[in-house]
Amino acid sequence: MASHPLGRLLPGFLLCALISAAAYGLEHLETHLAGRAWLEALVLAILIGTLVRSVWTPSAPWRAGIAFSAKTVLEIAVVLLGASLNVAMLVAAGPGLIVGIAVVVALALAASFLLGRMLGLPKRMAVLVACGNSICGNSAIAAVAPVIGADGEDVAASIAFTAVLGVLVVLGLPLLVPLLRLSDTQYGVLAGLTVYAVPQVLAATAPVAAASVQIGTLVKLVRVLMLGPVVLVLSLLGSRLREEPDAPAPHVTAGDRPARGRLAVHKLVPWFIIGFLAMAALRSHGAIPEAALEPLARITTVFTIISMAALGLGVDVRSVARAGGRVTAAVTLSLIALAAVSIALIRLLGVG
Repeated sequence: MASHPLGRLLPGFLLCALISAAAYGLEHLETHLAGRAWLEALVLAILIGTLVRSVWTPSAPWRAGIAFSAKTVLEIAVVLLGASLNVAMLVAAGPGLIVGIAVVVALALAASFLLGRMLGLPKRMAVLVACGNSICGNSAIAAVAPVIGADGEDVAASIAFTAVLGVLVVLGLPLLVPLLRLSDTQYGVLAGLTVYAVPQVLAATAPVAAASVQIGTLVKLVRVLMLGPVVLVLSLLGSRLREEPDAPAPHVTAGDRPARGRLAVHKLVPWFIIGFLAMAALRSHGAIPEAALEPLARITTVFTIISMAALGLGVDVRSVARAGGRVTAAVTLSLIALAAVSIALIRLLGVG
């Protein structure tokens, strides 16, 4: 059994699945005790995996399944994520809002990336932080990571710090309503543009007003749709990012090095990005039944959490700790930049 390919993958995959189940259990316990889950299962899976890795280094029989979970399972989750995106929603939202959100995302991406580089973050880490802050937090980081060739430590550090700051944003954002004299609609737009996840938007806007919840959710959903174009662009630039010397490069012989001008299409646009766009197109044309959307979303979440557990198992805590100060500063400053751009857009468009 051990010589069979599936047999080689099974031990590591089951370990990741077990960690994911523990993460789900802790999330439900949080909800039961506190009324809401401050740390999602996705984040908890990374933390548990990292904790396991800090006391035990997986031996050879476990590594194949862990590597499969961290890469292939995550790529499948990215493909399935496309089913949650409906391009028709962009048309319904109106061109003004769409253009405004696209501008905010573009400016926030550029500002976050530049801040990360100024603080000394490697390019791939800076891209992950920028995408996480500017689009949709953990989901964006998870979707972008395989495109740019980010390693487990980069992903885990980006998600960990982004998640912690995301909780603080949910708690502190309502304080801006009296400080900036925001209307319910203005606050909803601000929350939709700055908060990381849709459930967090609900948590941040529900204490203010029902109108804030509705507009915040709409803006957030349109903002999530920006993930598709961003991932596509990054996939076209991915070969450059994967070649960046953020870490010591493996030895490459002349025979292994691809010839210039002969880069294959699948190297420019990875298979899972094509799958992601295909799923989004199928959803937009009604080819995916409505009844299948929720099960697909659940499968996507499960696969993503399993891959995050695998990434946690590959994290050296000491390396993450060394990057901690810079990552925290980059995430914090880029979030401030995102909020500033969002408030400027609200004032510029005259949102009531």
